[in-house]
Amino acid sequence: MFFKMSRNNFDLNVAYQQAIIFTKNHYENFPVISYFIKKELRKDVAIIYWFARTADDIADEGSFSESERMEKLTQFEMRFNQILLGEYETTLEAALHNTIINRKLSSDNFLNLLSAFKQDVFKSEYKDFNEVLDYCLRSANPVGRLILELHNYHDEKLFQLSDKICTALQLTNFYQDTKRDFANGRIYYPIDEMKLFNIKKEDFVNHNNSDNFKKLIKFNVDRCYELFNSGEELLKYLKGNLKIEISWTIFGGKEILNKIIKNDFNVIVHRPVLNKFDYLRLLLKSL
Repeated sequence: MFFKMSRNNFDLNVAYQQAIIFTKNHYENFPVISYFIKKELRKDVAIIYWFARTADDIADEGSFSESERMEKLTQFEMRFNQILLGEYETTLEAALHNTIINRKLSSDNFLNLLSAFKQDVFKSEYKDFNEVLDYCLRSANPVGRLILELHNYHDEKLFQLSDKICTALQLTNFYQDTKRDFANGRIYYPIDEMKLFNIKKEDFVNHNNSDNFKKLIKFNVDRCYELFNSGEELLKYLKGNLKIEISWTIFGGKEILNKIIKNDFNVIVHRPVLNKFDYLRLLLKSL
């Protein structure tokens, strides 16, 4: 049962603090709330992250069957639609509604994220790169658009440039987590491209970093680099700390790709990660 109550009936400060703590306790390649996000927006970024991380955790909950996870995600989506109507039963839901209303955020971005999480439950392979791009359109691009909206950017051209960066970041994460994803039954390399380079599932199982496997990874890494480069035009339209934040994020994504190259494209054995020195070096580069 949902209760239609004013946001004033909840202590939003407590809710936002809970979201910030939740965010800081989860690992990501880059700090979700960095010092370059305006102080007044950090709570909003945190509550958006709470929404996305919670849904993603449901989709990846290994102890439940596919049907149970789909049911939980459907319930989560129903809750979100109630939140949009101002009906919620927790302080975190009230805070999410407060952020959406006050920051004038598009609800479609949240719904697209939920659509991607649902797809994660039942889809483990992609027949071609267009299918991968469609997934990125819903799993990654909404996040960039929400960040732009939070900073009061609403230009479609900027959204499209952001989409390229976010898609590149999502692809980078796929390549970085090749071994982990395969262990969880997922392959994000398109089937038609695997056939093109004569790669079979057994190559993932056997950790076979053959010349053909290297060619497959290089092909994907090169394409991902091009996406980063074509999206970098966004930076010239941004100002202040947001420009530094996005630049830092792009450099981080490219550095993961560089590490893949240095590891001779052996993503089956070596998972590239950024260390503290990398973060500092890339930050100075962004500045």
